[in-house]
Amino acid sequence: MGSPPVALGSSACAARSKAHRRLSGWTARAEPIGSRADITAGIGQWSVIQAVAPLLGLEPSPVNVRVGQDVEQAIPDLARAGNAGLIITSGAGTFRNRDLIVRLAAEHKLPAIYYAKTFVTVGGLMSFGADRLDHFRRAADYAHRILKGESPADLPVQSTAYELVLNLKTAKALALHMPPTLLARADEVIE
Repeated sequence: MGSPPVALGSSACAARSKAHRRLSGWTARAEPIGSRADITAGIGQWSVIQAVAPLLGLEPSPVNVRVGQDVEQAIPDLARAGNAGLIITSGAGTFRNRDLIVRLAAEHKLPAIYYAKTFVTVGGLMSFGADRLDHFRRAADYAHRILKGESPADLPVQSTAYELVLNLKTAKALALHMPPTLLARADEVIE
C-alpha cells in the first residue's frame, strides 16, 4: 500500500522497462473504470480527477478531510449546491470518518463512489479500487520468494487487481437505476 515500487526506485526490474508505466505493485491508487488506461506512476488521485472532470463536464471541488467536522461541513454545503456527487479518495481522514461520510451522503441524497469496498459494505453506493485481499496474497508470495533468496530488485512489479462493488439498496434509496452493463461489470453486488 502506498506509492508504487517504481516511483520509490525499489524495483530495478520495472525501472529498466520504459514501457512499464502502469500504476502497479501494491498501490491503492485508482484508475479509470472504463478504459483502465495506462497512467504514469506517481500521479495522485486528485490529479487524475482534475484531468478527467472537464471531459465529463464536471467541476471538482476538493475537501481535505482530517476530522469529522470537515465532513459535517463539506457534505451539507455540497448538497445545497445541488446536482452534486462525491468521489472519496483514499486517506487516513476519509477512512477514519468512513461511517460519517456514508451516513451524511445518504442523508443528503448524494451519490458517491469510494476507493474501497469497506465503504459499500456499510451502506455506500459504489466503490472502485484496489482489491485489498489481492494485495495480501501478493505480499505473501513476494515474502516467500525473498526468503528463498530472490533479490527484491529482480521481482516483477505486477498490476494490482481492481474491484467494482455496487450497493443496490443504496441505489434504490437514492432513486438511481443501475444499468445492466454496470451490474454485469461488477465484481460484487450487495442487495
